Amino acid sequence: MTYSIDYRKQVLSSIADGMTIREASLFYGLSTSTIHSWQQNLVPKITRNKEPTKIPDDALIEDVKRYPDDYNYERARRLSCSKTGIFNALKRLGISQKKDLRTPKSVSDKKSDIPE
Repeated sequence: MTYSIDYRKQVLSSIADGMTIREASLFYGLSTSTIHSWQQNLVPKITRNKEPTKIPDDALIEDVKRYPDDYNYERARRLSCSKTGIFNALKRLGISQKKDLRTPKSVSDKKSDIPE
């Protein structure tokens, strides 16, 4: 959970009014390193400015088109990475695997022999 910008400004203004960082950390229940980081950068970072390095997006999209029903561990084996990496990359691309609620072909359509 992040603290609001107004709360951060309140803590920093009390330090500017003469309270020490240690006193402010005890008063507000924060760590001194948190207050120091707020002095460096008041607004928290929201986005990541780094491109994916391990799994290329185009290769993963092509793999999903070619093998739509495969599990993540099978994709990970083909793309030489981890299952978690595949999961995170699919989530980043907005690709989800929907469950097919129809009966699989291996199960016969006949009712069981047990009378009702």
